[in-house]
Amino acid sequence: MLQFLAIQNYTLINQIEIDFKNGFSIITGETGSGKSILLGALGLVLGQRPDTNILKDKDRRCVIEASFNVTKYHLQKFFADSDMEYEEETILRREILPNGKTRAFVNDSPVNIKLLKELGYKLIDIHSQNQNLALGDPEYQMGIVDTYAQHPFLLDDYQTQFEAYQTIKKDLKDQEEIARKEKSDLDYFQFQLQQLLDANLVEDEQALLESELETLNHAEEIKTNLFKASNLLNEGDVTIISLLKEARTAIDQVKNVFTEGEEFYKRFESSCIELQDLASELEKSYESMEFDPSRISLLNEKLDTIYGLQQKHRVDSIEGLIQVREDLDEKVQRISSSDDVIEKLKLQLQKQESKLSKASQKLSKSRKSVIPEIEKALESQLIQLGMAHAKIKFEQTVINEYQYLGQDLIRILFSANKNGQLEEISKVASGGEVSRLMLSIKYLISASTALPSIVFDEIDTGVSGEIADKMGVVMQKMAENIQVISITHLPQIASKGTYHYKVYKADDELETYSNIVLLDKESRIEELAKMLSGSDLTQAAMENAKVLLSK
Repeated sequence: MLQFLAIQNYTLINQIEIDFKNGFSIITGETGSGKSILLGALGLVLGQRPDTNILKDKDRRCVIEASFNVTKYHLQKFFADSDMEYEEETILRREILPNGKTRAFVNDSPVNIKLLKELGYKLIDIHSQNQNLALGDPEYQMGIVDTYAQHPFLLDDYQTQFEAYQTIKKDLKDQEEIARKEKSDLDYFQFQLQQLLDANLVEDEQALLESELETLNHAEEIKTNLFKASNLLNEGDVTIISLLKEARTAIDQVKNVFTEGEEFYKRFESSCIELQDLASELEKSYESMEFDPSRISLLNEKLDTIYGLQQKHRVDSIEGLIQVREDLDEKVQRISSSDDVIEKLKLQLQKQESKLSKASQKLSKSRKSVIPEIEKALESQLIQLGMAHAKIKFEQTVINEYQYLGQDLIRILFSANKNGQLEEISKVASGGEVSRLMLSIKYLISASTALPSIVFDEIDTGVSGEIADKMGVVMQKMAENIQVISITHLPQIASKGTYHYKVYKADDELETYSNIVLLDKESRIEELAKMLSGSDLTQAAMENAKVLLSK
């Protein structure tokens, strides 16, 4: 239940602190006194979006704090799943800074607005006059049935299956679109791949081919110089090797009498052997070196193919072309196998639709089973609220399309008159009739789900006199199980509350501000008398107020 509400620097409110009690509480006040401001502040701390210019003092932050006793709410798992510290007295705080930014806290831990709003829905139900308009919304009408049926596990199961179905359906659509686009390019991809396969690319091949071509293009020049070098070493009358041998022989003659002669001789000997080997290799190279036009043509053709492919695919190496070849091969394989993928997805979708259909049927069956109970309970309640001939029907239609809430469409049909034609509420119900119907729905839901707290913002619009008195009795009954707070202009309802708060506007030398006070017995009699007679209090109004309270 809501235990405490503190508001600082919010529109006309400087600072107020309100202790709320269990049971049935009433809030009254003249038009413009600040009742809607109070409700707006409560909405903010529950996660609603702030309006602009809500700061009374533009240089200070607005702080709204609400304390709830959550002992009986079974919220331990929600707190754990949300990574928040659970406390039986949970404090929600919302801050609006002068720069327009907002911050939210649960038990002094920062939270995002989405989480704050989600927690707020579990703590209190604020019924504003906008909800009367929502009564014509098919989704809201569906929510009435689902809440009364108490089948969250069925709805959760259906929505889990629905989300899985939608995911597979999207994957199938995306895959079909990809296949459609890529299949139109398959021939081109295959042509590109075949070009790369025909090139028989080998890593590091390009450098070897370029080197061989360079050699063949200079074959005559190389052969001539190899011949010249070979002749100088070992051919003709006077050669380098023969001169070197003469030098070796000269040293050999003095090596026995010359200290360094032996070393010189060995070096000449080594040089002779090395040069003879070199001469032999030069001769072999010379003999093997041939100008081969066919080989040159083959190399040029191979390299032209490589250069052309590199330019086409915008790479600068054999390795780059090999990577392009592998990518194209993978793409061609994927496109070629896309039909298999699509067939697998179609099979998955078919299986998932079967699961979804079963979950939908269970959900529809559960809704259908409780609709007669809802209709009977609401008609009985409306009779107690002075609508003796009221008829209400929850029309359930099953459609072929899967939607997030199932395959059902719920439409509430209503008639307040004897033998009247059942029509949509928005077409036949007056404001007072909608108010009574909405109160009956809230009473029904609260009885079946044990809502922790509920706030009614002038749900009595359009009624008065005896009907207002009966609506007050209904709220009294609701308050036996949950905390009920009702903002009202009607003395018949105000007199039914166990606690009565008055919102008023006051002035001082500097400003106008709103405040709230819990009335004692005498003040309450006076407030009810004013509601009965206006600002001019009469003794008769005071007596009537006492009579109302005595009831």
